[in-house]
Amino acid sequence: MPFTAEPLLQRSSRLNPLVLDGLMALALVVGTWVWDWCGPNMGKPPDLLSLTLTLLVNGPLVLRRRAPLTVLTISAAASFLYHLLGYHLGLNTVGLLVILYTLAAHSRAAANLVGVAMTVAVWTHASMLQRNVSLTSALGSAVVLAACAVGAGLSARMLAERTRQLAVLAQRLRDEQRAASQRAVTRERVRIARELHDIVAHHMSVISVQAGLGRFVALSDPAMAHVTLGVIAETSHEALSEMRRLLSILRIEANDDDGPLYTTAPGLKDLGSLAERMRAAGLPVEVTIAGAVRPLPPGLDLCVYRIVQESLTNVLKHAGTVRTRVHVTHGPASLTICVANDGTTVSAQPPGGHGLIGMTERVRLYQGTITARELPSGGFEVLAILPLPPPDEVD
Repeated sequence: MPFTAEPLLQRSSRLNPLVLDGLMALALVVGTWVWDWCGPNMGKPPDLLSLTLTLLVNGPLVLRRRAPLTVLTISAAASFLYHLLGYHLGLNTVGLLVILYTLAAHSRAAANLVGVAMTVAVWTHASMLQRNVSLTSALGSAVVLAACAVGAGLSARMLAERTRQLAVLAQRLRDEQRAASQRAVTRERVRIARELHDIVAHHMSVISVQAGLGRFVALSDPAMAHVTLGVIAETSHEALSEMRRLLSILRIEANDDDGPLYTTAPGLKDLGSLAERMRAAGLPVEVTIAGAVRPLPPGLDLCVYRIVQESLTNVLKHAGTVRTRVHVTHGPASLTICVANDGTTVSAQPPGGHGLIGMTERVRLYQGTITARELPSGGFEVLAILPLPPPDEVD
């Protein structure tokens, strides 16, 4: 199996930084000691003092991330003294560059300037102690090395800052995606709840009225009781069909205006059967359709049907069997639905009801307007105006 550095780097990145710095400091200390004892002689022979100064130069690197300027000050002082006493001229300088790199990566500009000054001074002093090295050459090489260390540290700082920014942006993106998913789920739940309300409220109201009437005439008028049972059976069958269609929404992905969601949904063409069902429940309904009738988008067609259905259900529930008129007008650019009833003025829905709220949400979905008001002569009126798309945009 070929050796790759990537697993080693991944494992080392998971180690505690203090452990990594300790291993690096230990390697520099031991390596310097070995080189001082076994390498070519470039100064006084090593002794206990030189070993101690080497430990003071490289040992503090363990804490280079926590207090880089303090560590650099101790190391620079020990390195300066090491070379001043005449020990190996080429040793105990690399650690200063490592600490200067750390200082540039984690500290401010003022601390960086102090660190550069100390490092350049130590490196220049060590170079000047060698033979045939001029001040210009020593100072130039020290400045170049210090600049490389600072440049690497600043690059590491910018990379870390960029990584933090990307992490923040990634987290923000995840939060926005989560919020968008929650909004989509909420919209779908609202749509399903609206459909459930329209289906259950209307059909159960008709069934309730017919069941009450059937119980009242069961013994006195068996024929009427038979008719009411027929209306209950027909209404229950229609409610079950619409419930099955609604449940299919949970299994089929569909858009608001086309697809399986509206393939069997009721629309403007079904207002006649809706009126017949309401008449069978005892509500006298007149339906009038005016203007140039043209096909509607499936979603808008269902919206019109639900508005009329909910309005008639509210009349049956809260005003009783009063004369009600449904007037649908096809205009050149809009569709107007007006449902008005006679009799005593009643509210559009009981306090806390969802009927008018559901109608309002449907109308807003298609950028329309809806008003519900008491009529001066008594009764109530629901008026909705829905903009129509150009004829060439309707399939």
